[in-house]
Amino acid sequence: MSFETLLYDVADGIATLTLNRPDRLNAVNATVIRELVAAFDRADADDGVRVVIVTGAGRAFCAGADLGGGGTTFDGRGETPEEHRDGGGLVTLRIFEMKKPVIAAINGPAVGFGITLTLPMDVRLAASTAKIGFVFARRGVVPEAASTWFLPRLVGVAQAAEWTYTGRVFSAEEARAGGLVSRVLEPDALLPAARALAREIADNTSAVSVALIRQMLWRMLGADHPREAHRLDSLGMWHTGRSADAREGITSFLEKRPPRFTGRPSKDMPPFYPWWTAGEHE
Repeated sequence: MSFETLLYDVADGIATLTLNRPDRLNAVNATVIRELVAAFDRADADDGVRVVIVTGAGRAFCAGADLGGGGTTFDGRGETPEEHRDGGGLVTLRIFEMKKPVIAAINGPAVGFGITLTLPMDVRLAASTAKIGFVFARRGVVPEAASTWFLPRLVGVAQAAEWTYTGRVFSAEEARAGGLVSRVLEPDALLPAARALAREIADNTSAVSVALIRQMLWRMLGADHPREAHRLDSLGMWHTGRSADAREGITSFLEKRPPRFTGRPSKDMPPFYPWWTAGEHE
């Protein structure tokens, strides 16, 4: 499957997904939304992909919604309010469900959906030239892409409130100080840093372990008591501790050699996964 608005490349266990509308600063339209969901579906289903990196072509990461349609850009498409589903949320909810870690390499301006897209990703790295803005209130709309759930959990309510109430555009350094991005790098160092982090994961860890850890971290953000994490940890340890990957992890450590994990997220997830669908730990 080829994409019209994205570049999709897999090399050595790393999928690089590049927003590819540089003439529009990678602004988002319905095709981009549809193709993003399809690209994350593809990466999640491919056991040859261990980590996904998302970046932008040209000088921007993503300028948000394509406003070329003028003042009616955000009009509903004939649905009732109850039937309408925000396209950005379809993407971020798909990312939330991923078994693979996702790294944002924010190479330039990231405003509106350009930044809310990254919130369910696991690590955000930014170029020193990046500018970021939750600009929705300045466009007369509200934050989308489930960002009112993700953003306060990442940076706290006070910081989320300041950025979303003002809608101002701020620097990568401010994003780092506020906890939104992990590191700020010179532009030519951004993708190498993202790839080095992806390589560290792909070369040294069990794919099944990482898939479980990713969902455990995100799902426990909504838990009411640490006892819920204890129950889930116990269940996870019981199953993974008996796995071939656990035996390989211990043996490779004792033999002082790199591990050769064989577990596949497509086929070898333990039987309690996905635990949240049964409501046991919700």
